[in-house]
Amino acid sequence: MSVAICLGVFVLALFFYIRQFYVGLGVTGMTQTVSWGFYIVNFVFFIGISHAGTLISAILRLSKAEWRRPITRMAEVITAIVLAIGAVHPFIDLGRPDRVLNMFLFGRPQSPLLWDVISITTYFTASTVYLYVPMIPDMAILRDRGTRPQWLYNLLSWGWQGTERQQKVLERTIGILMIMVIPIAVSVHTVISYIFSMTLQPMWRSTIFGPYFVVGAIFSGIAALILVMLVFRKVFGLEPYLKDIHFTYLGRLMLIMSLFWFYFTFSEYLTAYFGHEPHEMTIFFYKISGPYAPLFWTMVLCNFVIPVSIFSFKKTRKIPGILVASVAVIIGMWLERLIIITPSLANPRMHVPVGIYIPTFTEWMLFAGAVSVFALGLILFSKFFPIISIWEIREGRTLSVKEVSERIESYQPETT
Repeated sequence: MSVAICLGVFVLALFFYIRQFYVGLGVTGMTQTVSWGFYIVNFVFFIGISHAGTLISAILRLSKAEWRRPITRMAEVITAIVLAIGAVHPFIDLGRPDRVLNMFLFGRPQSPLLWDVISITTYFTASTVYLYVPMIPDMAILRDRGTRPQWLYNLLSWGWQGTERQQKVLERTIGILMIMVIPIAVSVHTVISYIFSMTLQPMWRSTIFGPYFVVGAIFSGIAALILVMLVFRKVFGLEPYLKDIHFTYLGRLMLIMSLFWFYFTFSEYLTAYFGHEPHEMTIFFYKISGPYAPLFWTMVLCNFVIPVSIFSFKKTRKIPGILVASVAVIIGMWLERLIIITPSLANPRMHVPVGIYIPTFTEWMLFAGAVSVFALGLILFSKFFPIISIWEIREGRTLSVKEVSERIESYQPETT
């Protein structure tokens, strides 16, 4: 049933895109003044969510956090799916997608857009490999069980037999990959921020946009990971694997990122206000007390007030509260992307009328189509592959207790 709904929404979204392709971008709410709308907002948003997987998974592996084992696979799958979805949005935004080849044929090294293409392509490749390599032992397990389609698992298992040499190669490869993907992931959203901060557009020209975007990406990524975990926990009965402690730890990470987000947001708007540059002040008040004020204060409520309020009290630090906080953060971070992009374009420095951006039904449908593709990707992946790493859980039960005990023992001062 859920697959049918997702396919239905996707087909409907595809119809509206084909219509846009033939009719032109006039079917959207974008104008000559506001030339970037939902498509670029969703591009930045989905690429940000991709940090849920590779970056969080790599950091948890690197820090040897044992509680990571049931959640790393989900996190890595989220990355692969939303990266593909996000990367498609610039093509949707182009009135002539066939001209995208010009980016490669005539791209200028001085342009952040070219850097963006290179960084996202590199990130997607690294993330896909980082997802696949830890899956090899699980493919061998499914192959040996005779699970269908057996040819697929036989192909993907690469002759894995679990020998000591293979295990050492696997551990070494995962170690190299997790060290590689962390700087790649950070660079991706930093480069995306350069698209805005390397212009002379008021409220975009900021030196902190790089870390600001990275913090926001990790923030929204954690929230997305929690929501996906809750869905799989409920649908597949994974309570023995996805325990309350996992959500508590991720909730603490989300609280930390909420505080970081507020710090960067406060710094960004405080320095803009004290600079009092006329064009920036126009956009500043356009956001906090003008047409975008309801969206701006909703963003602050969702990204700071709600998460901090929920995680500040023990009674609300339960699954229902964490669910509310995660949904709020997803909404708030999407609003943040919208508030960063459209107000600056709607208030040009030239003496032309202030632009108004009102998204059309076409844009909403393509947004719904992107969400449906995300859900469909997760459903199909869980249909053919283990959503929780089998071999990592087994390893945790047999080896981790001893390793953790030895690690704790090594921390202790020597007795004389």
